[in-house]
Amino acid sequence: EFHSEAFSQSGGLFEMVQLWVNLPAKDKHTPARYQHLAKANIPVVALPDNAGHLRLIAGTYAGVAGAAETFTEMNVWDVLVHAGREAVLDIPASHSLSMVVLRGQATFNGQGPAGAGQLVRFEDGGGEVKMAAGEEAVKILLLSGVPIAEPVVCYGPFVMNTEQEIRDAINDFNSGKFGQ
Repeated sequence: EFHSEAFSQSGGLFEMVQLWVNLPAKDKHTPARYQHLAKANIPVVALPDNAGHLRLIAGTYAGVAGAAETFTEMNVWDVLVHAGREAVLDIPASHSLSMVVLRGQATFNGQGPAGAGQLVRFEDGGGEVKMAAGEEAVKILLLSGVPIAEPVVCYGPFVMNTEQEIRDAINDFNSGKFGQ
């Protein structure tokens, strides 16, 4: 969310993704926190055969750990596949997997294409995922993780496991327990 003073003066293209991660019930009342992940602290790993690269925001790839701390096992990778190239990524079998196409057009496991702004959800079970870029480079946000497998109830900014927990959270908020 931070940018240079020069950008503030001249403007330009600014891409940003903000992620809110659901926590298991046992961690729901952990105090909120924000992680600033500076570009310089996010590892960049080349994909095999010069197919592109990925920025390792969270999780691991090829033995390299990402920059973010997480409560549960997950991968958040910012993947770039060069035009006309393909990359194969191995996803743990215990993970659920979705990918968001941020820029360009791609096929996944020979299916598609999917274009900018589209979310691709994969069947659970992990394994290899083959991504192929179209006529231009494709930028993809890969999101995978071990499912929490708990009920989800949400209202406004609150995500809990039961309607009573939602009511409690709203009451806590209204009584100032979340700060002023």
